[in-house]
Amino acid sequence: MMLPIVVLAGGLASRLWPMTESLPKSLLPIHGSPFVLHQLNLFKEQRITHVHYCLGHLGELIIDVIKNWKGINDVQITYSFDGEILLGTGGAINRALPYLPDVFFITYGDSYLNTDYKAIQNAFYQNNKEGLMTVFKNDNKFDKSNVVFINHEIQKYSKKQFASNMEYIDYGLGILQKKHFQSYNKDTKFDLAEIYEDLANSGKLLGFEIKERFYEIGSFQGIHELTNFLKPQKP
Repeated sequence: MMLPIVVLAGGLASRLWPMTESLPKSLLPIHGSPFVLHQLNLFKEQRITHVHYCLGHLGELIIDVIKNWKGINDVQITYSFDGEILLGTGGAINRALPYLPDVFFITYGDSYLNTDYKAIQNAFYQNNKEGLMTVFKNDNKFDKSNVVFINHEIQKYSKKQFASNMEYIDYGLGILQKKHFQSYNKDTKFDLAEIYEDLANSGKLLGFEIKERFYEIGSFQGIHELTNFLKPQKP
């Protein structure tokens, strides 16, 4: 059975304004259909049966669209909201924990990651690490590389301190556990990167290399590239 997946979809998407001033990023149209439906179809293809969305800015609009998704009866979908104060990626997941089992996937509301989720899950359970981060050998191509990945282990990860031996980048799909959030209060604002960094620094973060590039809609260039990658469909 596949682990549930948490989708971080509560950001303001200010880089895409004015497009996202009145429309959440997850609803940007790709081939005429809201991106969130393309993402849900991908999860369903990967046999994921529980998707949890962490919502914020205009999140109610996302729920309204998901309710009409053709696969809604095959996948359990749950939601949590940041509230009036944005809690960051880590704080949003912390608030979602009551909806989740002890272990779960994490990804982003603007990511389309067409890879083998089952193989990633199997790798996690076949190793003795506490968490997993998927990585792509980026060589600073798509963004600043931020990962030192050696012998299946994330030896260094940082979104602030870069080094010349960082050849990889966080692919955008990970596996974490509830216990990693225990030291944070429910309303604490923090970045998910803190947990990944702590696990890497203590030698507890497994790395899983993905050979295929990632796609995203967090930028105008990303929207263009994903549109070219996806064939027209009716989610």
